[in-house]
Amino acid sequence: QTDLSTWKNMANRTSVKEFILLGFPGTWQFRVSFVVVFALMYTLTVIGNASIIALVWRSSNLHTPMYFFLCNLSFLEIWYTTGVVPKAIGVMLGTSQTISFSVCILQLFFLLSLGSTECFLLSVMAYDRYLAICCPLRYSSLMSSVLSVRLALSSWLGGFLAISLLAFLTSRLTFCGPDVINHFLCDIDSCLALSCSDTWPVELATFLVSIIVVVASCAVTLVSYMYIISSILRIQSGHGRKKAFSTCSAHLSVVTIWYGSTMFLYVKPSAQNSLDVNKIVNTFNTVVTPLLNPFIYTLRNKEVKLALGRAFQKK
Repeated sequence: QTDLSTWKNMANRTSVKEFILLGFPGTWQFRVSFVVVFALMYTLTVIGNASIIALVWRSSNLHTPMYFFLCNLSFLEIWYTTGVVPKAIGVMLGTSQTISFSVCILQLFFLLSLGSTECFLLSVMAYDRYLAICCPLRYSSLMSSVLSVRLALSSWLGGFLAISLLAFLTSRLTFCGPDVINHFLCDIDSCLALSCSDTWPVELATFLVSIIVVVASCAVTLVSYMYIISSILRIQSGHGRKKAFSTCSAHLSVVTIWYGSTMFLYVKPSAQNSLDVNKIVNTFNTVVTPLLNPFIYTLRNKEVKLALGRAFQKK
């Protein structure tokens, strides 16, 4: 009787080898419309961010730490959206709805690592703006090319290292069925919802990593902008205040959009949020935000617009 009970328990805990991504359920016309929107936004995202990298590379007056960090951010956004959109299109068309467990964990690790790297990069960019506005006479000596490379490299390494333990703990979860993920990608909440093992360690690790990565980097950004705003308000002339604020307004817009959606997704003590709501916010985070960044930096940045004008004049 004991052997029979053990066998039944083992049968009920058969490990799931692959998952089925549900995507956005609906009629064929509804899903095709989503595919068209996703494909268009993905194309514009890649072209926009690649154009920023090429523009900074070719324009000598943009060879500054600020635009070096912007190139890192644009490069990151290209890979961030590439890790989501092609698979999401296959899911919505019904041609690639299954994903193996190992690829699911790899996608989760890749996206969370890039997201963490973006948090660190945005905080580094805020610190760079703080030095430029609050310490203008010493800026070139404080933010040297060597330091900017080190800060960018630290952001990339920190982002990937921060998610390593979380991805490892998730890979150790047991999945017995069902195997349907109510999403177009593999994320933490979906995996925890399907797991039949104790998910508390992963939820705790997710919360702690979120505090370390998201909240800590957000705190650095907020403190930097407190000093920035304080310095701008002390400027006597209105033209001077406007010029100082214009150097950080684009970054401030990106920071507000990114941290608002990221905190909603990850900074929480439990994963028991609506997966449908998470799906919508994830769409904004992984598809819309990477598209907005190049437009925000070009439309609200005078130096970039001048460089674009010179590039078109040469053409």
